[in-house]
Amino acid sequence: MSTFLDGIRFSVLDRSRTREGEDAPQALRDTVRLAREVEALGYHRFWVSEHHGVPGVAGSAPTVLAAAVAAATSTVRVGTGGVMLPNHRPLVVAEQFGVLESLFPGRIDMGIGRSVGFTDGVRRALGRAKEEADRFGEQLAELLGWFTGEQTAHPQVHARPAEGLRVPPFVLATGEGAGIAAAAGLPLVIGDLRGRARLLKAVDTYRAAFRPSPWAAEPYVVVAGTVAVAATEAEARRLLIPEAWSLAYSRTRGTFPPLAAPERIEGLSMTEKQRGFYGAGLEGHVYGTEEQVAEALERAVKETGAQEVLVTTSTYDRAALSESYRRLARAVGLTARGA
Repeated sequence: MSTFLDGIRFSVLDRSRTREGEDAPQALRDTVRLAREVEALGYHRFWVSEHHGVPGVAGSAPTVLAAAVAAATSTVRVGTGGVMLPNHRPLVVAEQFGVLESLFPGRIDMGIGRSVGFTDGVRRALGRAKEEADRFGEQLAELLGWFTGEQTAHPQVHARPAEGLRVPPFVLATGEGAGIAAAAGLPLVIGDLRGRARLLKAVDTYRAAFRPSPWAAEPYVVVAGTVAVAATEAEARRLLIPEAWSLAYSRTRGTFPPLAAPERIEGLSMTEKQRGFYGAGLEGHVYGTEEQVAEALERAVKETGAQEVLVTTSTYDRAALSESYRRLARAVGLTARGA
């Protein structure tokens, strides 16, 4: 392993993906199980995500799931990647993270995003419109104000038990969100590793515009992306197949499905459009043997100047996914907890 990766943090975001033949409760239980595994391997954080009305994703309530993860672990940092702020009232989000931090002091992260519901129907059910995302900067300022006691949107109202607590905030961003993170003086989580030119432009914008804040004195960049590691390059690439097909299906059918086994996907008859999306979904990720992945991650970290890598890999075979995280930990030199 290259010593260049020494000091770089590696973390995991699990989206509680469902598999064909399995139910959502199983996916959620497996997220908690995976959190215990990556904690033991020495990963820095374990985050969970927010999706509503998506057949292929069980994680719809990230702060609830984060509580289960934190209760099942003891040292890994736990958080959200992220809570989609336009879907919620900032007061409620502050209260939820205040409760988490009170129960698990010093271990909770607050990852916040600006996306809204996946479909018009979901947005209506949430009582939100696409335009809510345009108010993200305002919503973010209110949310942080509930922790500092300085919010002015609702005079004489206080967020209990959040007020006075320090829960590290992170902004999940693409494009415009990088500027919002910089203006607020917050750490930036940005992906993915495939669109390297766009990623580098956003990171440069963030660093140039960053304004120190009580939350962060300097820019802090977390790059997110899919990383798959196996005994051979071909085996690692095979881990990418289920997610690539889910993406292709969602782009052509409007529904994000549960993950299917690679052998079933390889036997499918795809339309030309699906085949194009499927092929694109397999390209640009970091995958291969331990040596190949270490070299690719070294290049990515050098190019972006990132202080942390957030791995977002999903695949059908849960045992193979666990093995990928074990190999990655070895490749980048993580120290197992308790070792």
